[in-house]
Amino acid sequence: MSIFIDRETKLVVQGITGRDGSFHTRLMIEYGTAVVAGVTPGKGGQRFEDAVPIFNTVADAVAATGANTSVIYVPAAFAADAIYEAADAGVALIVCISEGVPVQDMTRVMPFLREREARLIGPNCPGAISPGRAKVGIIPGQICRAGRIGVVSRSGTLTYEIIHQLSKADYGQSSCVGIGGDPIIGTNFIDCLSAFEADGDTDAIVMIGEIGGTDEQQAAAYAAEHVTKPVVGFIAGQTAPPGRRMGHAGAIISGSSGTAAEKMVALEEARIAVMKRPADVVPLLRERM
Repeated sequence: MSIFIDRETKLVVQGITGRDGSFHTRLMIEYGTAVVAGVTPGKGGQRFEDAVPIFNTVADAVAATGANTSVIYVPAAFAADAIYEAADAGVALIVCISEGVPVQDMTRVMPFLREREARLIGPNCPGAISPGRAKVGIIPGQICRAGRIGVVSRSGTLTYEIIHQLSKADYGQSSCVGIGGDPIIGTNFIDCLSAFEADGDTDAIVMIGEIGGTDEQQAAAYAAEHVTKPVVGFIAGQTAPPGRRMGHAGAIISGSSGTAAEKMVALEEARIAVMKRPADVVPLLRERM
């Protein structure tokens, strides 16, 4: 098993003919993901590298191919419209890679998605990968190994470092999900913790947070009450100078509620083993499993 994506994933790429869309589509196809369609308005009827049909709309792509998942590589100004279009076409899982999507746009997107029972991962995220099954987004497939550790992260590149540490120690991953660091995101830590807890092929969970907001504290409280599997956590920004905004748009500290120290205390109180540095992930997992 895995969470959110697997061998049944049929992917449509919104923005397939753009620079980022075309580059990452090639990598997703090489990884073995079933990329069944692309969407670029005005280019319907063409094919991407003679293999993937391109449609003018997501609705046309879904009707012709049965796509159930979308990944969005479009400029931030058009990302919300791309999400609306995918959800309105009946796509169950939408992954938005686009960075810089206005918060005001996301306040309108979220109720629209709830009405249509569509899940969004992102925006401003690296996507998801279930090693050996499917890759949707930009997580490098070559650093991943199939296994039984679930990974959920607010950070981008730090996700890759943790995965690398796991893989080189023969701790393969069941699924890795980058949820994004914006103030409003579609899938949060609790959603992923719940999914990993229910996944029979996940034995332990690695949760990577960062300064700003209170998502990690809420996740810790949820884990203490509902998660029986071992959880290892890391908070990025432990050395951030006081009062300085760093990293993602969501990394905004208000008082003491968003500091690394406060988050780490919350994790420890929830019996989550806390890494001081990414290299600690393997020894802490060995202690807990």
